[in-house]
Amino acid sequence: MSISLSSLILLPIWISMAQIQQGGPDENEKTTALKDLLSRIDLDELMKKDEPPLDFPDTLEGFEYAFNEKGQLRHIKTGEPFVFNYREDLHRWNQKRYEALGEIITKYVYELLEKDCNLKKISIPEGYGVIVLNPNENYIEVEKPKIHVQSSSSDSSDEPAEKRERKDKVSKETKKRRDFYEKYRNPQREKEMIQLYIRENGSPEEHAVYVWDHFIAQSAAENVFFVAHSYGGLAFVELMIQREADVKSKVTAVALTDSVHNVWHQEAGKTIREWMRENCCNWVSSSEPLDTSVESMLPDCPRVSAGTDRHELTSWKSFPSIFKFFTEASEAKTSSLKPTLTRRSHRIKHEEL
Repeated sequence: MSISLSSLILLPIWISMAQIQQGGPDENEKTTALKDLLSRIDLDELMKKDEPPLDFPDTLEGFEYAFNEKGQLRHIKTGEPFVFNYREDLHRWNQKRYEALGEIITKYVYELLEKDCNLKKISIPEGYGVIVLNPNENYIEVEKPKIHVQSSSSDSSDEPAEKRERKDKVSKETKKRRDFYEKYRNPQREKEMIQLYIRENGSPEEHAVYVWDHFIAQSAAENVFFVAHSYGGLAFVELMIQREADVKSKVTAVALTDSVHNVWHQEAGKTIREWMRENCCNWVSSSEPLDTSVESMLPDCPRVSAGTDRHELTSWKSFPSIFKFFTEASEAKTSSLKPTLTRRSHRIKHEEL
């Protein structure tokens, strides 16, 4: 059983306090001196004395972790998954350790993408852009500000100033000791937090409209393609409801992957449903082979199998078909914009000449 340094320091102090308080008036000076000593103790610094240095390895091997053949992070010696509470009652240190390991894993994943998947990390060329929406981050959490209740001084207005000052000092010391023991006894106690919603982005639907208005609609892109997964499909339908004409003029095709949208519940109009039938396709979770037609109960867009019955894999499994779908849609749009060579068009050109 380990005993912290702070326990070793404070135990004799409080024993001495008890002994002094049992003494007579002659001990008042010692009591005052001891209280003054306690008031000078920096609680944060005292807590850090129990904390190991924030010096972490810079490799997976240093952390004694590795990825197994299934791609799972496991401890080299025990075979157990990652454990956050590596050291009990040291939440801050455990968090820093977690963040340091996360940085290593991020670099490791990039290396896998380049080495095992034969991908190349290149800059996106001029004339082509990718926007990754973040519809799930709609608020930030901040610590709830403490409300300091100031006691009324009307009851003590008749007290001498010296007595009031002494009482305030005792009250502050008592609070300081209580806060210290609460922090030491339960350092991992969650702070009371409040949610501050991001302006004009308080929901996935709001976020989609905001990104459209401020970025996509103002871009020079003539062919816009959407890939919307799960709730993202619902957010796209809401975008169409609010910006129907703009979306139709700029978006070439939409690939939905296991979308949870519902044109009836969202009250999408007839013109939206017709546009979706022509320009959208939903790759849904299914045990059928990739691109196998899947029956739909909703009159919106075709549904085909994503080649997997796992919801979270539908986007990845259907990517080859999605890009083929985009290519064909782009080619169809380009060909429809070319003038048809009829005798009338020749005649107009001849008259102009």
